[in-house]
Amino acid sequence: MNKKKILIITSTLIAVIVFALPMGFIYVLNNGNPYTKYIANKYVPEYLEEKGYTDEKIEESHYVEPKYLINKDFYHGHYMVIFKDESDTTYYYGITKKGKQVQQFCEKDRLSLDGVTEIFEGETKYSEKECKNSLDNRD
Repeated sequence: MNKKKILIITSTLIAVIVFALPMGFIYVLNNGNPYTKYIANKYVPEYLEEKGYTDEKIEESHYVEPKYLINKDFYHGHYMVIFKDESDTTYYYGITKKGKQVQQFCEKDRLSLDGVTEIFEGETKYSEKECKNSLDNRD
């Protein structure tokens, strides 16, 4: 290869890196890590189905990206679920980094009568016996 071709290839590569890295960083900040989203969308619906929570029981469910640090034993993204017969409570599920096990988080959001969302850890209809606190082990 001649020097001109090497210079063009090198310049193009540098230009792509200079523009692609910031764009990728902005994308992850706004939308979350695509790998974490993929894992949550793959494992949590299967887990819910195994528990017997069908589409008829679920009002809304999807991936969410928390805006704060969570338990470092879990991937950062959550999967939120609202059940039809308990529509004032939002449940969150996470996936462990080791073994990719789905676990319900103890914290839930509940919409109060005055329209304010409160975080609580109390027992509810769909609470699981074993839950993990998403705010522990954050360093």
